[in-house]
Amino acid sequence: MLFPEYRPRRLRQNEAFRRMIRETTLSVDDFILPLFAIDGKKVKNPIKSMTGHYQLSVDNLVKTAREAFNLGIPAVMLFGIPDNKDPLATSAYANDGIVQKATTALKKKIPDLVVITDVCLCQYTNHGHCGIVEGQIINNDATLDLLARTALSHAKAGADMVAPSDMMDGRVAEIRNILDENDFSNVPIMSYAAKYCSAYYGPFRHAADSAPKFGDRRTYQMDPANSLEAIREVTMDIEEGADIIMVKPALPYLDIIYRIREEIDLPIAAYNVSGEYAMVKAAEKMGWIDGKRVMMETLTSIKRAGADMILTYFAVDAAKELSSRSQFTVNG
Repeated sequence: MLFPEYRPRRLRQNEAFRRMIRETTLSVDDFILPLFAIDGKKVKNPIKSMTGHYQLSVDNLVKTAREAFNLGIPAVMLFGIPDNKDPLATSAYANDGIVQKATTALKKKIPDLVVITDVCLCQYTNHGHCGIVEGQIINNDATLDLLARTALSHAKAGADMVAPSDMMDGRVAEIRNILDENDFSNVPIMSYAAKYCSAYYGPFRHAADSAPKFGDRRTYQMDPANSLEAIREVTMDIEEGADIIMVKPALPYLDIIYRIREEIDLPIAAYNVSGEYAMVKAAEKMGWIDGKRVMMETLTSIKRAGADMILTYFAVDAAKELSSRSQFTVNG
Protein backbone atom coordinates (compact mmCIF):
# COMPACT_ATOMS: atom_id res chain seq x y z
CA MET A 1 0.00 0.00 0.00
CA LEU A 2 1.39 3.35 -1.07
CA PHE A 3 0.45 6.99 -0.74
CA PRO A 4 -1.90 8.47 -1.86
CA GLU A 5 -4.12 5.37 -1.98
CA TYR A 6 -3.13 4.55 1.60
CA ARG A 7 -3.13 7.37 4.14
CA PRO A 8 -2.33 6.11 7.66
CA ARG A 9 -3.18 9.49 9.14
CA ARG A 10 -6.87 8.96 8.33
CA LEU A 11 -7.16 6.73 11.38
CA ARG A 12 -5.15 9.03 13.66
CA GLN A 13 -7.17 12.20 13.24
CA ASN A 14 -9.28 11.91 16.39
CA GLU A 15 -9.18 10.14 19.73
CA ALA A 16 -12.12 7.87 18.94
CA PHE A 17 -10.35 6.49 15.86
CA ARG A 18 -7.12 6.03 17.81
CA ARG A 19 -8.94 4.14 20.56
CA MET A 20 -10.71 1.90 18.05
CA ILE A 21 -7.52 0.70 16.36
CA ARG A 22 -5.22 0.65 19.40
CA GLU A 23 -3.28 -2.60 19.40
CA THR A 24 -2.04 -2.64 22.99
CA THR A 25 -4.19 -1.86 26.01
CA LEU A 26 -2.72 -1.21 29.44
CA SER A 27 -4.88 -2.17 32.42
CA VAL A 28 -4.60 -2.02 36.18
CA ASP A 29 -5.04 -5.79 36.02
CA ASP A 30 -1.51 -5.98 34.58
CA PHE A 31 0.22 -4.56 37.66
CA ILE A 32 2.03 -6.16 40.59
CA LEU A 33 3.27 -3.77 43.28
CA PRO A 34 6.59 -4.60 45.02
CA LEU A 35 6.63 -3.86 48.76
CA PHE A 36 9.44 -3.90 51.33
CA ALA A 37 8.60 -5.32 54.76
CA ILE A 38 10.62 -4.55 57.88
CA ASP A 39 10.15 -5.38 61.56
CA GLY A 40 8.72 -2.90 64.04
CA LYS A 41 5.55 -0.83 64.35
CA LYS A 42 4.56 2.39 62.60
CA VAL A 43 7.77 2.23 60.56
CA LYS A 44 7.81 4.07 57.24
CA ASN A 45 11.42 4.60 56.20
CA PRO A 46 11.71 6.59 52.95
CA ILE A 47 13.85 5.00 50.23
CA LYS A 48 15.84 7.99 49.02
CA SER A 49 16.57 6.60 45.57
CA MET A 50 12.96 5.48 45.01
CA THR A 51 10.69 8.47 45.54
CA GLY A 52 7.34 7.46 47.01
CA HIS A 53 8.48 4.06 48.29
CA TYR A 54 9.31 2.97 51.81
CA GLN A 55 10.52 0.21 54.06
CA LEU A 56 7.27 -0.59 55.87
CA SER A 57 6.43 -2.31 59.12
CA VAL A 58 3.61 -4.80 58.76
CA ASP A 59 0.91 -2.38 59.95
CA ASN A 60 1.91 0.26 57.38
CA LEU A 61 2.48 -2.36 54.71
CA VAL A 62 -1.11 -3.54 55.11
CA LYS A 63 -2.32 0.06 54.71
CA THR A 64 -0.27 0.53 51.54
CA ALA A 65 -1.43 -2.79 50.11
CA ARG A 66 -5.06 -1.92 50.86
CA GLU A 67 -4.71 1.37 48.99
CA ALA A 68 -3.27 -0.49 46.00
CA PHE A 69 -6.01 -3.13 46.14
CA ASN A 70 -8.72 -0.47 46.31
CA LEU A 71 -7.27 1.02 43.12
CA GLY A 72 -7.74 -2.36 41.43
CA ILE A 73 -4.15 -3.63 41.64
CA PRO A 74 -4.57 -7.39 42.04
CA ALA A 75 -1.22 -8.42 43.51
CA VAL A 76 1.83 -7.44 45.54
CA MET A 77 5.36 -8.86 45.62
CA LEU A 78 6.88 -9.02 49.09
CA PHE A 79 10.55 -8.47 49.92
CA GLY A 80 11.84 -8.71 53.48
CA ILE A 81 14.45 -6.80 55.44
CA PRO A 82 15.31 -8.91 58.51
CA ASP A 83 16.72 -7.84 61.84
CA ASN A 84 19.38 -10.54 61.76
CA LYS A 85 21.61 -11.89 59.00
CA ASP A 86 23.91 -14.91 59.04
CA PRO A 87 25.78 -17.16 56.58
CA LEU A 88 22.86 -19.61 56.29
CA ALA A 89 20.12 -16.98 55.87
CA THR A 90 18.11 -18.52 58.70
CA SER A 91 15.72 -15.54 58.82
CA ALA A 92 14.62 -16.35 55.27
CA TYR A 93 12.88 -19.58 56.26
CA ALA A 94 12.02 -18.89 59.90
CA ASN A 95 8.33 -19.29 60.71
CA ASP A 96 8.38 -15.84 62.32
CA GLY A 97 10.41 -14.20 59.55
CA ILE A 98 9.40 -10.78 58.32
CA VAL A 99 7.96 -11.99 54.99
CA GLN A 100 6.08 -14.76 56.75
CA LYS A 101 4.52 -12.27 59.21
CA ALA A 102 3.68 -9.80 56.47
CA THR A 103 2.10 -12.52 54.34
CA THR A 104 -0.10 -13.76 57.15
CA ALA A 105 -1.23 -10.23 58.00
CA LEU A 106 -2.04 -9.38 54.37
CA LYS A 107 -4.07 -12.53 53.82
CA LYS A 108 -5.98 -11.92 57.06
CA LYS A 109 -6.73 -8.26 56.34
CA ILE A 110 -7.09 -8.34 52.52
CA PRO A 111 -7.92 -11.95 51.67
CA ASP A 112 -8.62 -11.30 47.98
CA LEU A 113 -5.24 -9.64 47.38
CA VAL A 114 -2.77 -11.95 45.63
CA VAL A 115 0.36 -12.15 47.78
CA ILE A 116 3.48 -13.20 45.89
CA THR A 117 6.68 -13.71 47.88
CA ASP A 118 10.20 -13.26 46.63
CA VAL A 119 12.24 -16.39 47.37
CA CYS A 120 15.91 -15.55 47.72
CA LEU A 121 18.63 -15.45 50.36
CA CYS A 122 20.50 -12.23 49.57
CA GLN A 123 18.61 -10.03 52.04
CA TYR A 124 19.15 -12.59 54.79
CA THR A 125 22.83 -13.54 54.40
CA ASN A 126 25.57 -11.49 56.04
CA HIS A 127 27.55 -11.59 52.79
CA GLY A 128 24.70 -10.42 50.56
CA HIS A 129 24.87 -13.23 48.01
CA CYS A 130 21.87 -15.27 46.86
CA GLY A 131 23.35 -18.61 47.88
CA ILE A 132 25.59 -20.41 50.33
CA VAL A 133 29.16 -19.15 50.15
CA GLU A 134 32.20 -21.39 50.41
CA GLY A 135 35.28 -19.22 50.27
CA GLN A 136 34.55 -16.95 47.31
CA ILE A 137 32.34 -19.50 45.53
CA ILE A 138 28.52 -19.65 45.58
CA ASN A 139 27.60 -23.30 46.12
CA ASN A 140 24.63 -23.91 43.86
CA ASP A 141 23.49 -27.32 45.11
CA ALA A 142 23.92 -26.54 48.82
CA THR A 143 21.63 -23.52 48.32
CA LEU A 144 18.69 -25.42 46.83
CA ASP A 145 17.44 -26.91 50.09
CA LEU A 146 17.39 -23.51 51.80
CA LEU A 147 15.49 -21.94 48.91
CA ALA A 148 12.96 -24.76 49.02
CA ARG A 149 12.55 -24.37 52.78
CA THR A 150 12.02 -20.64 52.30
CA ALA A 151 9.33 -21.20 49.67
CA LEU A 152 7.59 -23.75 51.89
CA SER A 153 7.60 -21.36 54.86
CA HIS A 154 5.99 -18.70 52.67
CA ALA A 155 3.31 -21.12 51.53
CA LYS A 156 2.58 -22.11 55.13
CA ALA A 157 2.22 -18.41 55.98
CA GLY A 158 -0.45 -18.08 53.30
CA ALA A 159 1.41 -16.94 50.17
CA ASP A 160 -0.66 -17.31 47.03
CA MET A 161 2.43 -17.64 44.82
CA VAL A 162 6.20 -17.94 45.33
CA ALA A 163 8.79 -16.32 43.10
CA PRO A 164 12.39 -17.62 43.23
CA SER A 165 14.80 -14.86 42.15
CA ASP A 166 18.13 -16.39 43.11
CA MET A 167 19.09 -17.82 39.68
CA MET A 168 20.51 -21.06 41.10
CA ASP A 169 20.30 -23.97 38.66
CA GLY A 170 17.56 -26.45 39.54
CA ARG A 171 15.76 -24.36 42.14
CA VAL A 172 12.35 -24.44 40.45
CA ALA A 173 12.23 -28.25 40.55
CA GLU A 174 13.38 -28.29 44.18
CA ILE A 175 10.68 -25.81 45.16
CA ARG A 176 7.98 -27.57 43.16
CA ASN A 177 8.84 -30.87 44.83
CA ILE A 178 8.77 -29.57 48.39
CA LEU A 179 5.51 -27.71 47.82
CA ASP A 180 3.86 -30.77 46.30
CA GLU A 181 5.13 -33.04 49.07
CA ASN A 182 3.60 -30.74 51.69
CA ASP A 183 0.13 -30.37 50.14
CA PHE A 184 0.81 -27.04 48.47
CA SER A 185 0.50 -28.29 44.91
CA ASN A 186 -1.98 -25.45 44.28
CA VAL A 187 0.67 -22.77 44.93
CA PRO A 188 2.09 -21.54 41.61
CA ILE A 189 5.72 -20.64 40.95
CA MET A 190 6.63 -17.41 39.20
CA SER A 191 10.23 -17.96 38.21
CA TYR A 192 12.69 -15.15 37.64
CA ALA A 193 13.77 -17.22 34.66
CA ALA A 194 15.74 -14.66 32.61
CA LYS A 195 17.27 -12.45 35.28
CA TYR A 196 20.22 -10.47 34.03
CA CYS A 197 23.21 -9.20 36.02
CA SER A 198 22.15 -5.60 35.69
CA ALA A 199 23.30 -2.20 36.92
CA TYR A 200 19.61 -1.18 37.02
CA TYR A 201 19.17 -2.90 40.41
CA GLY A 202 21.08 -0.27 42.40
CA PRO A 203 18.17 1.46 44.18
CA PHE A 204 16.59 -1.89 45.07
CA ARG A 205 19.77 -3.10 46.73
CA HIS A 206 19.77 0.02 48.86
CA ALA A 207 16.09 -0.47 49.72
CA ALA A 208 16.46 -4.16 50.59
CA ASP A 209 19.98 -3.89 52.04
CA SER A 210 21.01 -6.74 49.74
CA ALA A 211 24.20 -5.62 47.98
CA PRO A 212 26.90 -8.33 47.97
CA LYS A 213 29.77 -7.69 50.39
CA PHE A 214 32.31 -9.08 47.94
CA GLY A 215 32.43 -9.66 44.20
CA ASP A 216 29.21 -9.52 42.19
CA ARG A 217 26.51 -11.84 40.90
CA ARG A 218 27.87 -12.58 37.44
CA THR A 219 28.39 -16.27 38.20
CA TYR A 220 24.65 -16.82 38.61
CA GLN A 221 22.75 -13.93 37.01
CA MET A 222 22.77 -13.78 33.21
CA ASP A 223 25.23 -11.92 31.00
CA PRO A 224 23.44 -8.88 29.49
CA ALA A 225 24.91 -9.73 26.09
CA ASN A 226 23.08 -13.06 25.82
CA SER A 227 19.76 -13.78 24.17
CA LEU A 228 19.76 -17.48 23.25
CA GLU A 229 20.68 -18.31 26.83
CA ALA A 230 17.44 -16.71 27.98
CA ILE A 231 15.48 -19.22 25.91
CA ARG A 232 17.41 -22.06 27.51
CA GLU A 233 16.83 -20.70 31.02
CA VAL A 234 13.11 -20.22 30.41
CA THR A 235 12.72 -23.67 28.85
CA MET A 236 14.51 -25.30 31.77
CA ASP A 237 12.34 -23.56 34.34
CA ILE A 238 9.16 -24.51 32.50
CA GLU A 239 10.27 -28.14 32.39
CA GLU A 240 10.94 -27.99 36.14
CA GLY A 241 7.44 -26.75 36.88
CA ALA A 242 7.30 -22.96 36.60
CA ASP A 243 3.80 -21.59 36.02
CA ILE A 244 4.84 -18.04 35.10
CA ILE A 245 8.24 -16.92 33.88
CA MET A 246 9.77 -13.51 34.38
CA VAL A 247 12.22 -11.31 32.50
CA LYS A 248 14.19 -8.86 34.65
CA PRO A 249 14.90 -6.00 34.02
CA ALA A 250 12.21 -5.02 31.53
CA LEU A 251 13.20 -1.97 29.48
CA PRO A 252 16.75 -2.95 28.42
CA TYR A 253 15.43 -6.43 27.59
CA LEU A 254 12.25 -5.76 25.63
CA ASP A 255 13.76 -7.85 22.84
CA ILE A 256 14.06 -10.77 25.26
CA ILE A 257 10.42 -10.41 26.32
CA TYR A 258 9.37 -10.37 22.68
CA ARG A 259 11.55 -13.34 21.78
CA ILE A 260 10.28 -15.43 24.68
CA ARG A 261 6.68 -14.51 23.85
CA GLU A 262 7.28 -16.00 20.38
CA GLU A 263 8.65 -19.20 21.93
CA ILE A 264 6.29 -20.06 24.79
CA ASP A 265 2.61 -19.95 25.67
CA LEU A 266 2.88 -19.57 29.44
CA PRO A 267 2.18 -16.20 31.08
CA ILE A 268 5.14 -13.81 31.05
CA ALA A 269 5.94 -11.32 33.78
CA ALA A 270 8.37 -8.45 33.33
CA TYR A 271 10.00 -6.51 36.15
CA ASN A 272 10.16 -2.75 35.57
CA VAL A 273 13.00 -2.46 38.07
CA SER A 274 14.11 0.15 40.57
CA GLY A 275 16.70 1.81 38.33
CA GLU A 276 14.16 2.28 35.55
CA TYR A 277 11.76 3.85 38.06
CA ALA A 278 14.42 6.05 39.67
CA MET A 279 15.61 7.51 36.36
CA VAL A 280 12.11 8.59 35.39
CA LYS A 281 11.47 10.13 38.81
CA ALA A 282 14.80 11.96 38.80
CA ALA A 283 14.27 13.38 35.31
CA GLU A 284 10.73 14.39 36.25
CA LYS A 285 12.02 16.19 39.35
CA MET A 286 14.49 18.12 37.19
CA GLY A 287 11.68 19.16 34.86
CA TRP A 288 13.26 17.40 31.89
CA ILE A 289 10.33 15.09 31.07
CA ASP A 290 6.60 14.75 31.56
CA GLY A 291 6.76 12.04 34.22
CA LYS A 292 3.21 10.72 33.82
CA ARG A 293 3.48 10.38 30.05
CA VAL A 294 6.88 8.69 30.26
CA MET A 295 5.54 6.33 32.93
CA MET A 296 2.58 5.28 30.82
CA GLU A 297 4.60 5.02 27.62
CA THR A 298 7.15 2.86 29.44
CA LEU A 299 4.55 0.47 30.82
CA THR A 300 2.77 0.27 27.47
CA SER A 301 6.05 -0.65 25.76
CA ILE A 302 6.54 -3.55 28.17
CA LYS A 303 3.02 -4.82 27.53
CA ARG A 304 3.47 -4.33 23.76
CA ALA A 305 6.65 -6.44 23.84
CA GLY A 306 4.60 -9.38 25.12
CA ALA A 307 4.42 -9.22 28.91
CA ASP A 308 1.16 -10.36 30.48
CA MET A 309 1.91 -8.75 33.84
CA ILE A 310 4.29 -6.05 35.01
CA LEU A 311 5.97 -5.75 38.38
CA THR A 312 6.44 -2.03 38.76
CA TYR A 313 7.02 0.66 41.38
CA PHE A 314 4.75 2.82 39.21
CA ALA A 315 1.77 0.56 39.95
CA VAL A 316 -0.13 2.95 42.23
CA ASP A 317 0.63 6.05 40.14
CA ALA A 318 -0.28 4.25 36.93
CA ALA A 319 -3.50 2.87 38.41
CA LYS A 320 -4.53 6.40 39.39
CA GLU A 321 -3.67 7.69 35.93
CA LEU A 322 -5.66 4.91 34.25
CA SER A 323 -8.66 5.65 36.44
CA SER A 324 -8.63 9.26 35.24
CA ARG A 325 -8.85 8.32 31.58
CA SER A 326 -10.24 5.40 29.69
CA GLN A 327 -7.11 4.76 27.64
CA PHE A 328 -3.54 5.98 27.40
CA THR A 329 -3.12 8.58 24.67
CA VAL A 330 0.12 10.08 23.41
CA ASN A 331 -0.54 13.63 22.27
CA GLY A 332 1.67 15.55 19.88
